[in-house]
Amino acid sequence: MNIVITGASKGFGKAIAEKFAANGYSLFLCARTLDTLKELAGEISAKNPSVKVYYKTCDVSVKNDVKEFADWILSITNEIDVLINNAGSFIQGSVYNEDDGILEELIATNLYSAYYLSRFLLPAMIERKRGHIFNMCSIASLKAYQHGGSYSITKYAMAGLSANLRDELKSYNIKVTSVFPGAAYTDSWNASGVNPNRIMKAEDIAEIIYTSSHLSPMACVEEIVIRPQLGDL
Repeated sequence: MNIVITGASKGFGKAIAEKFAANGYSLFLCARTLDTLKELAGEISAKNPSVKVYYKTCDVSVKNDVKEFADWILSITNEIDVLINNAGSFIQGSVYNEDDGILEELIATNLYSAYYLSRFLLPAMIERKRGHIFNMCSIASLKAYQHGGSYSITKYAMAGLSANLRDELKSYNIKVTSVFPGAAYTDSWNASGVNPNRIMKAEDIAEIIYTSSHLSPMACVEEIVIRPQLGDL
């Protein structure tokens, strides 16, 4: 079994990679920084010596990079069992006063990356008539919030992409799940002063994605909304 994960070197991507590796999946990982990818691959291989870990640097905001990543995967295998469109970026701001170009930057990273990678890998999945795509949306996809700005816009758009894929791929036996996480403790929270016990763990997201990917062929979890027990911050 093979899983593809974008933005895999930290946060949700790292937790998902560790969870699926522990259950015997071969990993195809990408991130922008080679050193962090190497470190993660080494950690996973040490814990799971029988698991194959492939990794490649990729700036998912650049279409040609995404195409090269997809072509590299398909040169190794055409059996894509799970695709996690996880890569994303957050820049705080408001639509009326954020810097010019923020929308274009975030939409390339948060939306186009998933759009293009899905398009490049789907022919192989359609041919096999199997596979499961998880698109990492956000609670920002469901409700606008202060200082969400262009980030929230791109996450609304990601939810729209995911809904379209779900409808289009039913007949090919390919599942699509939209994931809407609330606050979970990752590196971005390190300097925030937030108590790690107040919000979720990245492992919580990995756990529910893994479970959702192992239901019977007759069942598809279309949406996962997961928030801290005490509610949003």
